[in-house]
Amino acid sequence: MNQQLLLILALAVAGPIIGSLLGVIRKPKESYMYNMLAFAGGVMLAISFLQLIPESIYLLENDLSQIENFKTISLLICALGIFLGAIIMFLLDKLIPHIHPELCTPEPGSKLKKTAFYLLIGIFLHNIPEGMAIALGEVSENVSVIVIGLAIAIHNIPEGICTSAPYYNVSKKRLRSFLISSTTAIPILVGFGIASVLYKYISYSLIGLIAGLTAGFMIYITSDGIIPTACSSTTNHKPIFSLIIGIVFVILLGIIV
Repeated sequence: MNQQLLLILALAVAGPIIGSLLGVIRKPKESYMYNMLAFAGGVMLAISFLQLIPESIYLLENDLSQIENFKTISLLICALGIFLGAIIMFLLDKLIPHIHPELCTPEPGSKLKKTAFYLLIGIFLHNIPEGMAIALGEVSENVSVIVIGLAIAIHNIPEGICTSAPYYNVSKKRLRSFLISSTTAIPILVGFGIASVLYKYISYSLIGLIAGLTAGFMIYITSDGIIPTACSSTTNHKPIFSLIIGIVFVILLGIIV
């Protein structure tokens, strides 16, 4: 692993830790949190459509270039990956009991320990694809892993706040709440490790499929949890503009780096 990729991975892991710290120091106003979530949703959509999907098509076309109609086949495989990613997340959503990290509040009538367990499962499901996206930097020079890493780190800050703040509000134990919430950075490392091993032994076509799959994961997560939560909390249009700002942020980040 090169030093730049290691730095990007560390930065992405720092996101939920920073958010967890902010959540136990002082919980931000709800309006601020919802706008931050919408911004995070825009970031995740931009990563999917501007980084992962083009990278998926790029890898597939290069690996299948000897085949007739390789461009059409590459597009179809990428589309299949996106669809499968969404289906997998949907099934996990239904089969494994958990709480969406974007909801920021415990389940009604549930105990803190039960809520903590389900919330951690939810974030585990959400953060594994982020590590997989960063791992693309090991096999491709075309994808901007710096953009992906920075965007994921920023996206994870409000998520960390949403995890640690409810624990602290109920338990009144600042350090324990911070430590429990910070463990949500682990799935990023797990996703990165799994993808890094896979990428060494599979073809670029399969890597391209996985890139599309990862995009499907992120699009589903954003559409199912982040955007509905951010937009259902208010009657004004600020979250919509926050989402657009998140998309523009990723575009500008690509220009800078």
